[in-house]
Amino acid sequence: MRKNLGVQPALFPMPVVIVAAYSADGTICAMNAAWAQICDMDKIALFIDAEHKTTKNIMETKAFTVSIADVPNMETADFFGIATGNKMPDKFERSGCHAVKSEFVNAPIISEYPITLECEFAEEINTENMHAIVGKIINVSADESVVGDKDKILPEKVNALVFDQYRNGYFSIGEKVGQAWNAGNELMKK
Repeated sequence: MRKNLGVQPALFPMPVVIVAAYSADGTICAMNAAWAQICDMDKIALFIDAEHKTTKNIMETKAFTVSIADVPNMETADFFGIATGNKMPDKFERSGCHAVKSEFVNAPIISEYPITLECEFAEEINTENMHAIVGKIINVSADESVVGDKDKILPEKVNALVFDQYRNGYFSIGEKVGQAWNAGNELMKK
């Protein structure tokens, strides 16, 4: 039997990503964003509010990075979500994280996170129902420890965080349980 739960953001899992951008003066701002999604083979959409300091930085510099948060860095990932750059100008420094400038876009790569998408600003979508920043992925850089044969990322090595909107919790992912475009092949034969 099913139970009606009413309206709630009941999509799980949600990746925990850290969006980072420079301000015009070169200061780094980073934020935790669980509402992000790949929207084409070379694009990512961030469903983030226009008033975030990081969003303002993206609009100024026209570049940003998106890093996949992992279990070893959960504390700083959560900090990037609860602290606001609009009220805490030294937010990045307080995190204890380190950054290097991307070789491909004018944005910081946070060294502690294992995978980073380096993006150019593509467009802002602002409607009555949605605000989104769309970025064109120019490069993906990853720590060698999470890269396998043929330069493929090994999810089981990433130890990525996912956000549970039901109870505001973090979970880790990693175990492969099937092969995409193969697990349903027997049903194709019916």
